[in-house]
Amino acid sequence: MGKQTAGGAKPGWWGWTRRVLIGVCALGLALPAGLSVVRLGGWDDGTALAMPMVLLPYAALGTLVLLGVLLALRSWWVAVVAGLLAVLQLCWLVPRFIPEGGSVAADAPRLRVATSNAYMGRVDAAELIRLVREQRVDVLALEEFWGPARAALERAGIAELLPYRQLPEGRDTVLYSRLPLTPLDASAPTAARAQVTADVSVGGRTVRLTAVHTYYPLGDAAAWSADFAELRAAASEGGTRNAVLLGDFNATLDHAPMRDLLATGLTDTHAELGRGVAPTWPEDNDDFPYLPPVIQIDHVLHGDALTAVSVAEHRLPGTDHRAVVAELALTG
Repeated sequence: MGKQTAGGAKPGWWGWTRRVLIGVCALGLALPAGLSVVRLGGWDDGTALAMPMVLLPYAALGTLVLLGVLLALRSWWVAVVAGLLAVLQLCWLVPRFIPEGGSVAADAPRLRVATSNAYMGRVDAAELIRLVREQRVDVLALEEFWGPARAALERAGIAELLPYRQLPEGRDTVLYSRLPLTPLDASAPTAARAQVTADVSVGGRTVRLTAVHTYYPLGDAAAWSADFAELRAAASEGGTRNAVLLGDFNATLDHAPMRDLLATGLTDTHAELGRGVAPTWPEDNDDFPYLPPVIQIDHVLHGDALTAVSVAEHRLPGTDHRAVVAELALTG
């Protein structure tokens, strides 16, 4: 015999439908709950769990939707679980949407920086030059800057705008600058992808620039983790107060290695200005031609002697990353 309700009648179609919907919602909470557990434990560092971690902001949105459905279904106990999970995730995400509100004096020295992954040298050199000119870029970091792209950029006139260059042999990352650069990394690279570092003088003060291109976790999570370990070691050795790190980090703000790097005294420019989630990849990627940018892996980080004034993303033909342009003021 079927199960009876308190009134002695069998559950109607809505009763069964409600149970199914509650079950589906409970199963749907598995992904955001799992990602939250991984984030709490830092278990994405050097493991395949780094890949699904990029979905955390979207999983948090899903948690809120499921919470609303569960409340509508009056499934109080499952709703409590969803509510606690939502609170945890919102504690991580909401601060990124709230500007820190630091004031910048009008006469504070400014530095305008830009970063773009050249997508194996395919970036449109003329459009890149246009971006540099229109955005009045002082320092440009390029990743995946392969052979043909260098010649194309020279022909397009990069030397007229940014005459100083730091491009160590055997690396695919370069720094171009309007201001003289003092190289700091002439030694051989020690991690899977070496970074490029140089000092620049801004308003009589030295700023340490690092163009970043870490390995990608899908290809080799251990190498990705090693690159971040190298960045943290360099930050500990040289200090972060006057530092600017910009480039393709192949990581979001939810990845453990990125959070550990920020803990050395660095601030993410987008988060500082309350930009929340600003996706930069993929843009016209060969493997995902119809997918718009959904994750933010290109960043500008800075030390506490600098304050973010503005940040924006720009589409460049030929590359699968959006360029990031930020203006920083020296305030400390």
